[in-house]
Amino acid sequence: MNWSELIQQLEAGTVRAATQDENGQWHANVEVKKGILDVFKNGNNIEFPGGFVDKHNLAVRGFSAEDGVRMVPGGSSVRPGAYVSKGTIIMPPSYINIGAYVDSGTMVDSHVLVGSCAQVGKNVHLSAAVQLGGVLEPVGASPVVIEDDAFIGAGCVIVEGVVVKKGAVLAPGVRLSATIPVYDCVNERQLERGEPIPEYAIVVPGSRPASSAWGRSQGLSMSCALIVKYRDAQSNASLALEEVLR
Repeated sequence: MNWSELIQQLEAGTVRAATQDENGQWHANVEVKKGILDVFKNGNNIEFPGGFVDKHNLAVRGFSAEDGVRMVPGGSSVRPGAYVSKGTIIMPPSYINIGAYVDSGTMVDSHVLVGSCAQVGKNVHLSAAVQLGGVLEPVGASPVVIEDDAFIGAGCVIVEGVVVKKGAVLAPGVRLSATIPVYDCVNERQLERGEPIPEYAIVVPGSRPASSAWGRSQGLSMSCALIVKYRDAQSNASLALEEVLR
């Protein structure tokens, strides 16, 4: 498959940078990620209208009404090789990078970054200033994944291949990475490194004492995330307003 075919298939959603197996585990599609890297290697910088310079094979995408994507004017950009489904709303200014997958009914609010190869499910709300990190290299590393019906609060940062499972809610300002610990206060345990945020978990920012004696003596603390409850009828009702706003 040449780079042009790869970009077309990524945009059509027929190939993806990561796939989910029968056990619900996500895995990087190494061949696809290698192909995306080849796109950059085979591209030459050229000038585009408006004073932009980028690879000649990565011209900015546009949408038509027939695409069913509502892309509000004001400075957003979707790179070639990104899948954006019908029913998606993109508020300005936001950016969706190559290899990303954004499924139907998802809201991409202002100042949102959907990084390269990040996978976003159906009916997800990415609130203002959410940052989903991109993972192109190493090619075997799985990208950030946000599954169906998740709600990601304003200013959340999710990087290093973190997976947020179906229906989870992240309060504003939550930071998730491979090294930030997550404590499940409901089940009284710490999630294992690389373990996904569970389905329907409600996650808030937290802190914990510094690990060293000196740090504790100075009153220092480190960032963590806390699962404080799991979604129920009451918490689901609190999110219903989002449907009204769409």
